Amino acid sequence: MAIQQSEPAAPPSARPPRVVFRLLVVLVVLAVAGAALWLVQRASTPTPHPVAQDFPALHVAPAPVQVGAAAPAADAAQPSAQAAAAGREETAEAWLARVSAATGIPARALRAYANADLTLAKVQPSCHLPWTMLAGIGRIESDHGRYGGATLLANGDESKPIIGVPLDGAGVANISDTDGGALDGDPVHDRAVGPMQFIPSTWRNWASDGNGDGAANPQNIDDATVTAGRYLCAGGRDLATAAGWWAAVLSYNNSVEYGQKVFSVADAAAKASAGR
Repeated sequence: MAIQQSEPAAPPSARPPRVVFRLLVVLVVLAVAGAALWLVQRASTPTPHPVAQDFPALHVAPAPVQVGAAAPAADAAQPSAQAAAAGREETAEAWLARVSAATGIPARALRAYANADLTLAKVQPSCHLPWTMLAGIGRIESDHGRYGGATLLANGDESKPIIGVPLDGAGVANISDTDGGALDGDPVHDRAVGPMQFIPSTWRNWASDGNGDGAANPQNIDDATVTAGRYLCAGGRDLATAAGWWAAVLSYNNSVEYGQKVFSVADAAAKASAGR
């Protein structure tokens, strides 16, 4: 979950250029992808739901990689390049359908990850945020918005709020309430909220409108993924580098095993989407 704030900037490096027609994804994803509004909006008070017995991260094996040793595979521009070379234009919907099938990521969640990638490419291009990193975090934190039996609606909202355990120091961080229970329904301790599992104080500092509806809702995957992207890109990080990628993921959750699990999902998603 996103608790810490930011890490020192990582040294910049070049990243392979994106294939132009891959940007067509944004036309189907969200028309306002490149001009997301950064704002905070207090949502209606949710009711905490029971913690799912099958915690999403339990079934992800950590990648056997050391901190800072490598970044996951690049985020699959290759299949688009091959299609272009063959004279075939891959539409946005075709990209979403193909990559969803190849990776097992639900199409609605994938749409949000791609949108956040494209949004950050416009507003913070030197960060090189890959959609695969967001997919890795989304898988570990909430099984792509399906934690506890929730589902993603067509507009990106959760069918019911995703609320984490109370951060009361019992095997987790001890964080007293910071929002009066407005976001997490708990007036005593903070709880992580939404598909990307932000604690209320972090959401307040980074909340973003990812779908252009004038509100920033942590229970909406479009808003949550753009917010996560901004958070990961903080401090001038370049996520195309191993140092930048690891600084970002450990700022989200300062656990080596967590970072290795995100790496595992991100690397597999990149390779599957590229047909490798």
